Amino acid sequence: MIDRNNRKAWLYLLPALAFLVVFMVYPLFDVMVYSVEEGYNAAAQTFWGYGMYNFSYVLRDPYFLQALKNTFILVIITVPVSTGLALLISLGLNSIGRLKELFQTVFFLPYVTNTLAVGLVFMILFKKTPYTDGLVNLLLNRIGISTIDFLEGPYWAKMTVMCLYTIWIVLPFKILILTSALASVNPDYYKAARVDGTSARRIFIKITLPMISPMIFYLVITGFIGAFKAYSDVVAIFGTELNVAGMNTIVGYVYDMLYGDGGGYPSYASAAALILFAVVLTITCLNLLISRKKVHYA
Repeated sequence: MIDRNNRKAWLYLLPALAFLVVFMVYPLFDVMVYSVEEGYNAAAQTFWGYGMYNFSYVLRDPYFLQALKNTFILVIITVPVSTGLALLISLGLNSIGRLKELFQTVFFLPYVTNTLAVGLVFMILFKKTPYTDGLVNLLLNRIGISTIDFLEGPYWAKMTVMCLYTIWIVLPFKILILTSALASVNPDYYKAARVDGTSARRIFIKITLPMISPMIFYLVITGFIGAFKAYSDVVAIFGTELNVAGMNTIVGYVYDMLYGDGGGYPSYASAAALILFAVVLTITCLNLLISRKKVHYA
């Protein structure tokens, strides 16, 4: 009976396993092969031999190094800031009674709005034109700060816009997850703590944070992965000429190597993709190790 049930279980899993093999395992294997083929010619489908030159080229390419720098800055700033803001907003939403559902809907609206549409709004807010310096610059001028070209000016200004945009995009989903996590905490814990005269700060640190730590950890992990894969967000703000703007990301670099103006180099693109894979895998493993001590699973 057990063997028969096992055969049924594998039969049910077969479509999903076939999907994974065709669309995940085989492409990953193909990328690995491309990454070690030196002198690959996409038109003739020929190459000189196998080696690590593609990785060496990518790691010395100034465009890749710039993309790597941009991606890491984006990850380091947006993941903790967006998670912290989402937690604060979720605590506020959880503490109010009336209009709670209305505010939750308002905060969730950016998540269901098209990314390019939000990017267009940010361009209107920050872009200088012959007719206006943009709404943000008008507000800065009111408090005595001179006009800043956020989209075509200094690097720090462009990165500021990119970080603000990314935080705005990811914030609604994190608020939704953390609000649900806070609502699932057993209220008996809070009642017992208040009976003992525990302060609100200690209740938050000793009860709330440990109980929602799995959700926070989930958001941090997915936040890191999402930030490392950023591309469409940057295009929405700076257009497709990201190397010219100095705002390319690793995924954008891979795309350019495949399809951009300098495209037709799948070996370089594959090497860059594997480097990104290694970075994301390393950070995910480190987060998993940290979670063993910091995350409380009820």
